[in-house]
Amino acid sequence: MKVPFFRPAIGVRETEAVVECLQSGWLTTGERAREFELRFASFIGAKHAVAVNSCTAALHLALEAIGLKRGDLVFVPTFTFAATAEVVRYFDAVPVFVDSDPVSMCMDPQALASAIAAVQSGTAAAGKVAVRGTPRAVIPVHYAGQMADMAPIRSIAARHGLVVIGDAAHALPADYRENESSPWQSVGASADISCFSFYANKCITTGEGGMLVTDRDDWAERVRVMSLHGMSKDAYKRFMSGGSWYYEIVAPGFKYNLTDIAASIGLCQLDRVHELMDARREIAAYFSTNLSLVEELEVPLELQGRRHAWHLYAIRLRLSSLTIDRNQFIDKMIERGVAASVHWMPLHMHPYYRDSFGYAAGDFPVAAKVWSETISLPIFPGMTLEERAFVVRVVTDIAREHRRTVAA
Repeated sequence: MKVPFFRPAIGVRETEAVVECLQSGWLTTGERAREFELRFASFIGAKHAVAVNSCTAALHLALEAIGLKRGDLVFVPTFTFAATAEVVRYFDAVPVFVDSDPVSMCMDPQALASAIAAVQSGTAAAGKVAVRGTPRAVIPVHYAGQMADMAPIRSIAARHGLVVIGDAAHALPADYRENESSPWQSVGASADISCFSFYANKCITTGEGGMLVTDRDDWAERVRVMSLHGMSKDAYKRFMSGGSWYYEIVAPGFKYNLTDIAASIGLCQLDRVHELMDARREIAAYFSTNLSLVEELEVPLELQGRRHAWHLYAIRLRLSSLTIDRNQFIDKMIERGVAASVHWMPLHMHPYYRDSFGYAAGDFPVAAKVWSETISLPIFPGMTLEERAFVVRVVTDIAREHRRTVAA
């Protein structure tokens, strides 16, 4: 048997919707994309939603909308995907990396507070490069589908005048509450701006795509204009019935709009969001029940006050109990037919950031340790019972075969 890392949950309705779009004569941004925006905003509980072609585009547009400038500072977890920090560099601004909470693997609020304090005292450094600039924003990432500890992050941000931009690429749907007496809060309501991904393996997909949500009218209008070449807002509807051919360029924008073809898939996926979520939760529960018996690894936890989206199921190896390292463990999984991945190597350890700023791996010890231990297992709606059992058996067998014995 072979188990892929991911298999998209595309059904008959998605196929029919794409065919209907193709036959409609309108393929690019139009009525379907607008409907997707309206329904997504309603689902998330946000005033505005703007559909774009990736979460990276959404993050870029969010920083542009808040007026990020060259030399400004943005606090970013080092334990994240490339996009979260690269969009800061688009402005020649500086990503100030923050270490992870050792349990959730999301941004550690205390580490954020310490990073801000270091900037204010003039002792902050990005690696060996002194940090000087105006702190403007913080981008917490909801790792694997579990939300970061947003209450303290928002409180810290508010004290220092920082905009909170949520990287929710993994987290649809996910919820958070500060304590048992607090109301549940949707991931889209937990930040000033939230950015979502509809990449092929995400909780819902459009193949490629993303969405930005916010309650701020001015930010939403700016994002919409900048997502399509900086054209005046009338241009967005210039080919629609009753629209005008006339437009003006009000700013040097980008080509970030989502097509109606992609939105057709997204509308169907949004209809199925709870079905897809339930499937992920069931698989995660199966893995946790069975793999928690394996002493050589730790299973991920759904923390109190969180509702996990389970985009990823990331185990952590207890390397001191094994005779092989994480890379060798993955190689053996692949040899036996189970695909696996790692999310992620911390950004400060990648050549660009390491060499540009002079970082060392130990500068963020929690993230560096987590990176060396973590394996993302396959998890996707439609994963059969046989596939789940096979993944558990392969992981269990490898752990057993390479268990470190203690000499008597």
